[in-house]
Amino acid sequence: MLSLNKIFDRFAKKKPRIRGRGLDDNVSEALIIPRSEHTISRKQISAAALHVLYGLKEAGYESYLVGGCVRDLLLGHEPKDFDITTNATPEQVHKVFRRSQLIGRRFKLVHVRHGREIIEVATFRAPPQAEIDVDGAGRIMRDNVYGTMEQDAWRRDFTINALYYNIRDFSIIDYTGGIGDLKSGVIKLIGDVETRYREDPVRMLRAVRFVGKLGLKLDPETEKLIPQCAKLLSDIPAARLFEESLKLYLSGNAAVTHELLCHYHVFEHLFPQTDKVLHTEQDDYPRTLLMKALENTDKRIDEGKTVTPAFLFAAILWEPTRQLWQQNKERNIPPIPALQRAVTDVILTQVTRVAIPKRFTVMTRDIWTLQPRLEMRRGKRAFRLLTHPKFRAAYDFLLLRAESGEPLTELAEWWTVFQFADESEQQTMVNQLTSPTKTKAKRKPRRRRKKPVEKSE
Repeated sequence: MLSLNKIFDRFAKKKPRIRGRGLDDNVSEALIIPRSEHTISRKQISAAALHVLYGLKEAGYESYLVGGCVRDLLLGHEPKDFDITTNATPEQVHKVFRRSQLIGRRFKLVHVRHGREIIEVATFRAPPQAEIDVDGAGRIMRDNVYGTMEQDAWRRDFTINALYYNIRDFSIIDYTGGIGDLKSGVIKLIGDVETRYREDPVRMLRAVRFVGKLGLKLDPETEKLIPQCAKLLSDIPAARLFEESLKLYLSGNAAVTHELLCHYHVFEHLFPQTDKVLHTEQDDYPRTLLMKALENTDKRIDEGKTVTPAFLFAAILWEPTRQLWQQNKERNIPPIPALQRAVTDVILTQVTRVAIPKRFTVMTRDIWTLQPRLEMRRGKRAFRLLTHPKFRAAYDFLLLRAESGEPLTELAEWWTVFQFADESEQQTMVNQLTSPTKTKAKRKPRRRRKKPVEKSE
């Protein structure tokens, strides 16, 4: 087997090619890499993906692995999923596989279920027609124009995602120079950069995510337009930005990806409230808390542990919430109502940009509103808090705040000991808490009521 560098070096000299048409109808040639010259084996492909590839082949259709899975296999990474493309229409694919479902409107796809796995199958697409499929801002509004594999390759976003693995002869087909860019470690948009960003601004988020995930660098043209085009993200539906935010922060490279989002001025269009306070704070506390949370998230993912998006959003949005909480208290609002009001305001503002679902905002709210209650430990309160379903998440958030510089180290240590102590030790710890000294007003002595003197007759 040849390494990626050797593949490129060999085919730079001798290039088996087939002719096709590029994004602007210019004649292009595809680089064909036979099975003997690349490292992808069917053993690395999931049984579900092979089932779909061979099913389409046996039905008389073309079928290819495409996109990130081919890229990752060539780089030596394990693909997260396997995408398949074909010359069969969605309806034809649906007929081939009994356990399949047609999905999508703007971009019609087929989901084929095999065991517990779902394989996504797309039909070859042609580039959008400007007068029909693109709106005034340049965004693609309709993307169900079917085409050839050559057209499909040129309408994809990045060259490294436009590589096709052919199940018929196990070769790799490259129309856009993706093999060369992989060898150079470059992420490069296909076609005119500004046009492609306007067609779909989410491509900027994908570019940043690939840099953080793959450790590659951005092509100069692809990179320089991100800061000035980032404002286009305001036109993307908030629900879609939520899905993209999960990909950005739950891919195992959240800390690096966050720095890149800030560097390219993209973060401010996703979480404007947090971005504002990160720039106005004099000390480094808010950034420290957020970076520690992201590093912990990456560590948990690396260890195969679960990560809840609710905790992630609690960390990202904590500083604007904390500042608004403080402002409310300064207006003589009691601490807990002041926090509840701040929480509501921050969440309602945020979901207009990134539509965090209620199932996550409810937990985020619980994590925040339990913070002042963790300071109320006297009597039976500490025992009741231990039974709260979100105690562990709130405790972990308390530890994060303490590690980031808030004066909560003693409180965090107390809860660390308390939750693992036996009942008698817990009672002792509660009894040892000093009660606040209250100045009681002197009670006036009660005047006894005199009985009326009975008159003698």
